[in-house]
Amino acid sequence: MSFHQTNSGGESACQYADSKLWFRGPPGALDKPFVACLGGEETFGRFVDCPFPAVLETRLGKPCVNFGSLFCGVEALSTDPGVLKLVNQSGLCVLQVPDLLRQSNRFYRVHPRRNDRFLEPTSDLLELYPDVDFTEIHFVRHLLERLSAPKDARFEVVVQELREAWIRTTGELIGRIEPSVVLLWLHVQRQAGSHIDPIVPDAAMIQQLQPLCADVVEVSVPVSARSDALEDVLSGTLQQPIAEHMIGPSAHREIAEKLLVALRDLN
Repeated sequence: MSFHQTNSGGESACQYADSKLWFRGPPGALDKPFVACLGGEETFGRFVDCPFPAVLETRLGKPCVNFGSLFCGVEALSTDPGVLKLVNQSGLCVLQVPDLLRQSNRFYRVHPRRNDRFLEPTSDLLELYPDVDFTEIHFVRHLLERLSAPKDARFEVVVQELREAWIRTTGELIGRIEPSVVLLWLHVQRQAGSHIDPIVPDAAMIQQLQPLCADVVEVSVPVSARSDALEDVLSGTLQQPIAEHMIGPSAHREIAEKLLVALRDLN
């Protein structure tokens, strides 16, 4: 059973039985062979009428169910009780490379579903950064900006822990997915002068996961503000500043076309 809600971006969202996460709506048909598209904001397709799973479904001629969920990382995907059950009903899984920052690790804890939210530092982080007041930090991006500000060797210790934790947890997630996995390695080109994640999965990290996957599809796309797609996104005046940092319809079509080649080879 699924329930619908409408997000501030104008898209519908839904829940599936046994899962606490909200996915992109409308609910997909799970009673016939389908491709599961699992990931975060880009897979969800915020401010876009037709995200890449929907484009892929039309081009592939086969149901492609959108299991994209906002603000989630590998932690939400691997610990939610219903996600793996849903994905393991599919014949093939497209997994968007999860965000590197949105995971609990030796230094900090994140919210179990809203993985972008920083909950608390661990004793290891308090010992490493005794000079930092964590009480006013609520998001992991803000946390990493604060930790990187002194520009000393301590931040590299945190970075190395995030990389090692990500490889381990993402590898475990892929290992628990029963159908073949196509890993979508998405590079989102941000606006000049805008915030860029201090760390993202690199080629060496992806290479460690590659033996676990049927294929790796690498795609580089710009955000709406860097393309001609901003006027096509589904946002009002208040949402436009957010929409500028999201990928637009043309980027979703490009992702679908790249994935189409890999999926046809596997079908």
